[in-house]
Amino acid sequence: MSNHIDFYFDIISPYAYIAHKKIQQQKNFIFNYKPIFLGGLHKLAGIDSPAFNKYKLRNNIKDCNLVSEKNNIKFKWNSNFPINSLNIMRGYISISKNKQNDYLNCFFDAYWRDNHDLSNLENISKLVRDLKIDSEEFFQTIKKKSIKDQLIKLTTEAFQKEVFGTPTFIVNNKIFWGQDRLEYALEECGTN
Repeated sequence: MSNHIDFYFDIISPYAYIAHKKIQQQKNFIFNYKPIFLGGLHKLAGIDSPAFNKYKLRNNIKDCNLVSEKNNIKFKWNSNFPINSLNIMRGYISISKNKQNDYLNCFFDAYWRDNHDLSNLENISKLVRDLKIDSEEFFQTIKKKSIKDQLIKLTTEAFQKEVFGTPTFIVNNKIFWGQDRLEYALEECGTN
């Protein structure tokens, strides 16, 4: 049995953003943040993203607005959705552990609250500098094979555990998919 909750996420997922905001309200549980590349996961699983289906996309926009409002989470559907999140997810892996939470808050808020275009490298660079991270070093580091391989490894491991989307929570080898399943994951964790 485990007293930890694994949280699989990608910055590109609006539901991962909502889940992250909910997690921040939890004080009695330990969350292991597991960054993955959602595009790569979908490819491995043979899944088409809802972003490319206009009916699913319309529903997702309405649903995210509803859920965030009900949970008092500031949210704005990003007008540049979807983007390739590869640089951002590699960046999360590449920075020091003590900056990862600030990095995630900064990038989640920039994309899903403030409607920033994070496909624009200059916008990424500005956010990185705001976090007191050297942007030149940041962009060099995310190109390193070791960082690329680490994100591939984490994404592949998620697929092997049958994670197929984000957010996903895993507790005691049980999968809970979706921001609305956080409570179930907490309950499973609390039964230890």
